[in-house]
Amino acid sequence: MNKRLLSIVTLAFCLLVGGQAFAGDSYFIHTVTKGQGLYSIARMYGVTEAEIIALNPGCEQVIRAGQQLRIPQKSDSSTAHDRQASGGKRFHAIKAGETLYRLTVMYGVSAKEICDANPGLTAENLQAGQVVLIPPSSKGTETTNSSKESQLTVTPVTSNQTKATREISLDQLTKMKDADTKTKASAATAGDCKKMHTVRLFETIYSLSRKYGVSQEALVAANPSLRDGKLKLGQVICIPYTNEELVAMSENEKSPTVKEETVVADAAPVSEEPVSDEDSYIRTPWEGLNVALILPFMLETKNSAASSDQSKMVEYYEGFLLAIDSLKHAGVSINLWVFDSGGAKTSIAPILEGEAMSHMDIIFGPMHASHIAEASKFAQQHRIPLVLPFERDVDQVFENPMIYQVNTPQSYLNSEVFDHFFETFRNPNVLFFGKEGTTPDPFCSALQQELMQRGFSYSTNPADTTSNVSSLMQYCSPSADNVLMLTTSDHDVLSKMLPTFQLMARDTIAEVHLFGYPKYQIYSTSHMDAFYECDTYFYSQFYTNNTLPDAVAFHRLFSRSYMRDIVNRYPKFAILGFDTGYYFLRALSQHPRNFAEQLPRFRCKTIQTGFRFERVNNWAGFINNKVNFIHFSKDGELRKIDFDD
Repeated sequence: MNKRLLSIVTLAFCLLVGGQAFAGDSYFIHTVTKGQGLYSIARMYGVTEAEIIALNPGCEQVIRAGQQLRIPQKSDSSTAHDRQASGGKRFHAIKAGETLYRLTVMYGVSAKEICDANPGLTAENLQAGQVVLIPPSSKGTETTNSSKESQLTVTPVTSNQTKATREISLDQLTKMKDADTKTKASAATAGDCKKMHTVRLFETIYSLSRKYGVSQEALVAANPSLRDGKLKLGQVICIPYTNEELVAMSENEKSPTVKEETVVADAAPVSEEPVSDEDSYIRTPWEGLNVALILPFMLETKNSAASSDQSKMVEYYEGFLLAIDSLKHAGVSINLWVFDSGGAKTSIAPILEGEAMSHMDIIFGPMHASHIAEASKFAQQHRIPLVLPFERDVDQVFENPMIYQVNTPQSYLNSEVFDHFFETFRNPNVLFFGKEGTTPDPFCSALQQELMQRGFSYSTNPADTTSNVSSLMQYCSPSADNVLMLTTSDHDVLSKMLPTFQLMARDTIAEVHLFGYPKYQIYSTSHMDAFYECDTYFYSQFYTNNTLPDAVAFHRLFSRSYMRDIVNRYPKFAILGFDTGYYFLRALSQHPRNFAEQLPRFRCKTIQTGFRFERVNNWAGFINNKVNFIHFSKDGELRKIDFDD
């Protein structure tokens, strides 16, 4: 046998062995979107990075938006036991021409079940390349909801500064726990209902008919127990389809779709006028929003490490209260419950098991990763929006549709900043300066890689104030945007290098700019003149110009309310508390019926924090992708560049 024949036989054998090894598994195609990394993709599909790398050799080196990856999953022939052992998740990549109805036939699940499992999916926005989570069929499955009874512990930070009202008593909230079982038995099944509604305070048959657009007679017909004309607090009733919806469903019987709420984008920043009756069609004005705030005040802990976190959380809470006060003056009624989550090693189960929690309209916090895991599970189970203001690395956002992550994950943040960087500097020539022997900041390393991939050159230089400025000028190009950047955000290094950068800005005929990190806003007070001379840019999610009227007014209000000034941190936690509280509660009060659908389009004025939420994938939560550039221009102007305008 000659060598050529031996090689062919060997190759065929390898392919055969490889095919046999792969025969028990299958894969689907995932198209990488902006900001996604290997870890986040593995997390959203419940597989390991190693499994993805095995099907996509080389992806551990670099992943680009638009790239297609094979994602392993059990084949369609796998047993139900196999799927259950792997978490029970099945995924399907939409092919050209496939419809929602086609998926129902392929997997034996209803269109409603698919759309419920994928809150970001509708029959209208289904398109080739999307990946859809296929839920298990509801037939023969049981859902249990076990919750222990425990005493509610409300922990206010101070007794004289809490301005939130409790218009609904704890006894009334406790009654909400007891569902009307007789009504459940007599009501139409969920399959015949558009949705099941839990009756809240002050709701009537008339208000529900107006809210859902059905007649009072239709509500009573679907719920015979309502013939006496009375609703009970906590009662679960069937909301029937309207005649128009039934006709539409009948006409589209061969291709069933899920009716979607009409989404209308806000054309301009939200008015500060009181909420109108049309906007509050789910809740009557006197009912109010039930809001939970879970923060690690650690009132029983006394050590220096805890003291720093306590100070931040107290400031966040105080800013949050000022937001509530502003919203109350705008006509929004809010009932606030505040809880101390304690240290990271404690469990927040006693808080979550309290009578009030399952009836919250929205939850803010917690901070610690272990507490986030507990709160995420609870929020998903009870379908309550969970706002996470602090943590950047939140695994649950990739699989829980109820999570709203304010602090952007680093890979998503980098992707946004890079797009803005190359929009600002069309032809960049970057000069990096760093200390020898030190590891560059991760953002800096990622930017260097991005420059290479886009075909731009850069140079690395020592961060040494004794360097000859004239020798550095040779790296500048008169036809390029020359960008000076340190490989670290350390203040001492910046202080030493600024004189060198100023000389370069004065002596060159080329365009020179300094590009920096979010922490530069803390340093700006000390280096204002140098920043202007160096035409400085830096990126930030959290920025406030303290000279603007809104910021000045807020600082005065905070000082007057709490008899002290806001601590100069990045971010300023008091303003973070105000911004997150005002933004989310304003949005929820105006769009209670379709909050998740409207939030990506919702806009209102904030002081420090920018918000632009996008769903990670069809079945997961939301990430805040808003980032601005701050520019200290050579002409002496300070600009906040909003790339969404």
